[in-house]
Formats: sequence, C-alpha cells, structure tokens
Amino acid sequence: MLALVCSKPPRLDPSRAEPVRTPGEVLLGLRVGGICDTDLQLARGYMGYQGVLGHEFVADVIDADDASLRGRRVVADINASCNRCEVCARGDGHHCPQRSVLGILGRDGALAEQFLVPAHTLVEVPDQVPDERAVFAEPLAAALHVLDDLPHEPCVVLGDGKLGLLIAAAIAQSGRRVTVVGHHAHKLELARAFGAEGVLEQELALTHVAAVIEATGSSAGLTRALSLLRPRGTLVLKTTVAGASDVDLSPIVINELRVLGSRCGDLSRAVQVLRSLDPTPLIAARYPLSQAEAAFAHAASKGTLKVLVSSRG
Repeated sequence: MLALVCSKPPRLDPSRAEPVRTPGEVLLGLRVGGICDTDLQLARGYMGYQGVLGHEFVADVIDADDASLRGRRVVADINASCNRCEVCARGDGHHCPQRSVLGILGRDGALAEQFLVPAHTLVEVPDQVPDERAVFAEPLAAALHVLDDLPHEPCVVLGDGKLGLLIAAAIAQSGRRVTVVGHHAHKLELARAFGAEGVLEQELALTHVAAVIEATGSSAGLTRALSLLRPRGTLVLKTTVAGASDVDLSPIVINELRVLGSRCGDLSRAVQVLRSLDPTPLIAARYPLSQAEAAFAHAASKGTLKVLVSSRG
C-alpha cells in the first residue's frame, strides 16, 4: 500500500505492508489527512520518530471487533493509552506512560491507505460535518484545550500559522477577546474573520497581558511571550521544535508567571464545535496520496497554511 514514511525528506513508500489488525484495534481507510507543524518537526528529527507520518485525519472503518462500526466515518484520539495503569485509571490517558501516539511515537500514522487505531479512541463524525472540516478535529481539539487553562480576560495568541489561527477561532467562539500577533497581513485577515483581532508584530503596542498563548512554531517565541505578560500572568505553550532552546527563564520567577504546556484535547468536543465552526479557509492546497511527497514539501514551505492529502484522488 502507499504510505508517507518519516525521513529527511519524507518518502512515499508504494510497497508498505498493509497493517494487520489485532483484537481491540480498528482498521481504517484514509479519506483525508492533514499535515501539521509537528509532522514537519518529526521529519527534522524531533522525537527520533521512524514510521508512517500523519495524525490528523478522517477515515472509514474497514474492520473492527464490533461489526456495527464497519463503514462508519470517524476521527480518533491520537493517544493510544493502555487503559490499565494508575494514570489511565484517573482519566489521564493522554499521559499514560505506556501510550503510543499515532504517527509520532511507537505507532504508524495516518498518511497511508490503511492504518490502525485502538477502538476506544474512535469518535464518529456526524453527517453535518464534511470531510474537509472533520480533518481539523485533532488540531481543533488541541486548540480548544487552551480554554481549559485561560483566565476570563483578554489574551494574545503569538503566531498566525495554522494552529495559532485555530486557537484564536476557539477562543473567540468562547466569547473571550483575543488578539493574534503575526507577520502576515492575509493571515491576520483570517483571524479577524474568525472573530479575533489581528496585529502585525512590528505594530504591536500591547504589554502587561493577562495571558499569552505561544504558537509561533519557533524557539524564539517563548522569549517574546515572556516579554508581553504582566506579573502573575499565564503563559500557555503550544510550540514543539526539534533541538534545544536557549531562553532566559528568570522572568518566570521574577514576575511569578504561570507557565503551562498544552498538547492534545477532547476529540468529541472538537467534532461538536465543527458543526458550527468552519476552519476550511485555512486550507492552502489539496493533494492525492500518490503525491504526498509534494504535499509535504508544500507544507514545509514558509508561511503555508493547511495542506491536505486525500486517498480519493
């Protein structure tokens, strides 16, 4: 089968072995997949990952223990937890020490004709949510997760890329005031269309901000975020990059800042929000799976928003 395998650069393998389903797992057939910044970082060596790339998808169930699932259109939580350990017992499977993570850690990803996920991770997609919305379920879940940690005060999103704009859309929909800071006027127009304010970095005059969400995709973003926060402000970190970062952390202590990492969110919540939120203006290009290498190269080009890969031509 066709699959996009992580390497420098990623390569399309036309003879990848089809996955063999075991009890508890579901065999999926890709409909549409998305390429995100984490995929780009993995290809640069982040996490030392080797395997099929991709964790943003909407797919059809080909086979499952539960025959009633066959033919269902689904998305899935990317964290495959063990459901047996103490961490899972307290409902924190995203941090299960035995977990694998789709297309990121110990589990082949979704940019393939077929792939496997545990049955307990599935979320069915309602008919009202088309494929090109549904493929945003995983990154939107991560964006909505920011709301779990924010104060009910105006906040700033640093970064006008794919995730930054989704975060801004999620925050604006919650009724909070949010400003996106970026470098691209056309992307800031998208932020405004989602209900946020948009400001070019060089024109930013804000200081003493209550909360900053750092989504620049750059190690330099953390230093910039720290400079914007008021004492006892909240910093939510979304960026992951390959390689070390040299940042002065003393402002965290001096200003008694609250610093929070934020990763994955609730897929069920994201699917429900996608009934009313349309993220498709973020789509920059669409490619067939047979051109996944070109799709990845396009996604890696500076300033590109969401690139989709479809198994259906």
